[in-house]
Amino acid sequence: MSDDHTAQTDSGDAWDAFCDAVKAAGKLVDSTHAPQDPQTRAEGYRYLSRMLRAGLESFVEGGDPRFPELRCPVHTTIKMGADNPDNYYQNTPVSPDYDYRIVGTRGSVHYLGFSTVINRYATGGGMKTDGFLDAAHLEVGANGEIEIIVSAEEHEGNWLRMGPETNAINVRQTFRDRTREIPADLRIERIGAESDRPPPLSPEKMDEALAGAARFLTNTTALFAGWAEGFVPTTNQVAPADQGFCQAIGGDPNIYYFHSAWKLADDEALVIEAPIIPDCETWNFVLQNWWMESLDFRYHTIHFNKHTAQYEADGSVKIIVSHHKPPHANWVETAGHRAGTLCWRWIGADEHPPVNARVVKFEDL
Repeated sequence: MSDDHTAQTDSGDAWDAFCDAVKAAGKLVDSTHAPQDPQTRAEGYRYLSRMLRAGLESFVEGGDPRFPELRCPVHTTIKMGADNPDNYYQNTPVSPDYDYRIVGTRGSVHYLGFSTVINRYATGGGMKTDGFLDAAHLEVGANGEIEIIVSAEEHEGNWLRMGPETNAINVRQTFRDRTREIPADLRIERIGAESDRPPPLSPEKMDEALAGAARFLTNTTALFAGWAEGFVPTTNQVAPADQGFCQAIGGDPNIYYFHSAWKLADDEALVIEAPIIPDCETWNFVLQNWWMESLDFRYHTIHFNKHTAQYEADGSVKIIVSHHKPPHANWVETAGHRAGTLCWRWIGADEHPPVNARVVKFEDL
């Protein structure tokens, strides 16, 4: 145990430094690039509180690769980086010093992907994928049983590779229809664990955990805020994103991303049209606020996918983003917002045709 960490904890300096970092993170809301209307500022402070919760869950309550646990870090009240309402996210810290086993049942969720990653969100470095395993290529038992070995050395059967810098596993489950599909039921264990009990909390662990949570809050919010600012030049378009950057911050290798900003007056609507739908696992469109959080899909229709949208007679898709209900089936509600960001995804597609967008007067719909 480090005397320095003990001193930091005993004196309260570790806590003071954490509180100072949380206070300093509030300057994000005052950015000259961020909209300064009352709603966006209020959501900015809520966003910081959510990111702080995510950081505390990751570093204070978790963070030990010797005792991994798949948990859901992004959900209805913690959102980040253009979260997908069709997804159920899970992750856990791991280390290439150990081997792991993921076991469970496949369920009926349409898309299931496993990634080993180098997660550097806490230092502002994004997230790089080391290994990837699509459930379409899994060996699955007669009753849906799954067993995956996660290791640095190649393994027979279902194997998920770890690299020398791997520090986490991400799991994405993507639903066509959450009301009908059964999610995969998964758990992870370290192979050859000499103990099933973590050691008691130490001053060193607490000091490092608070510092890690503070770095996560500061650097991750800055990363996504800078990304949102970069969308401004393509406002009210559905613009192809920098795919390399998307992958560098944790994007799924099977997804092609479009990201932009949007802004509508009270009497305007955004008409989004995908004239060509490629052969794909699915696609989806999501409306977000300025902080790249999906709008509240619990109470509003703010996204559509390949299976929930209605199609035009020629097989194309038209989506209307507007403040009021239009004479069209695929209405995405703005949920009281006047501006924000948006995302379109082609998932599991071999080609990525353009998606068009135009602003019209609502009365002209």
